[in-house]
Amino acid sequence: MPHLLIVDDDAQLLRALSITLRAFNYGVFTVGTGVDALSHTAYNKVDLVILDLGLPDMDGTVVIRGLRGWTTVPILVLSGRDDPAARTQALDLGADDYVTKPFSMDELHARIRAALRRSTTVSEPTRPVAHEIGDWLIDLDAHTITRTPASAGTTPAAPHLTPTEWRVLQVLLANPGSLVGSQHLLTQVWGDGHEHATNYLRVYLWQLRAKLERDPSHPRHLITDPGMGYRYQP
Repeated sequence: MPHLLIVDDDAQLLRALSITLRAFNYGVFTVGTGVDALSHTAYNKVDLVILDLGLPDMDGTVVIRGLRGWTTVPILVLSGRDDPAARTQALDLGADDYVTKPFSMDELHARIRAALRRSTTVSEPTRPVAHEIGDWLIDLDAHTITRTPASAGTTPAAPHLTPTEWRVLQVLLANPGSLVGSQHLLTQVWGDGHEHATNYLRVYLWQLRAKLERDPSHPRHLITDPGMGYRYQP
């Protein structure tokens, strides 16, 4: 059974789509915000994301960028924005298809089937399975943290990361060795309108270092470039 995640803040539409798509034998999960969409996709099996662009906490394009930082799950935009610029932007950012509201249920179902067919024939690009920070191996695909072979069997247990900590880490690890500007990182994780909330980054980088670095006060992997941004140094 394919699992669909529908992201929209219209409760009536979510209810209608849920009833109809479950009748077609899909597993359907619904959320109303971009943060919940990123969190649900990170921790649950999702075969297709159906995404509205007009979300209350962040623009849907930010969700697309966030997902494309670590997964190739198909994204079908379902939006009231019918101008070519919006369609082009969403597709350029990594959406697989774009359907405008109002829509035909038959057309939407056909687009869903097509996206799911394509996803079964496209293989994941080759990239490192895990990134190493201190004594830990970070697997972004599996969302797991395990000990490196050299430290296996020692304590403490693997740390638990919050959904926001995962998203910060995903952006940094997707750009190994490269500076990620503070404004870019804030927009990727928290959405538009947070470009100057640099205190968020100081708090979350401190938390990540405390959980992952061998010596948090002298980090080896999660580096601050003062006044510029942050980077993951392999």
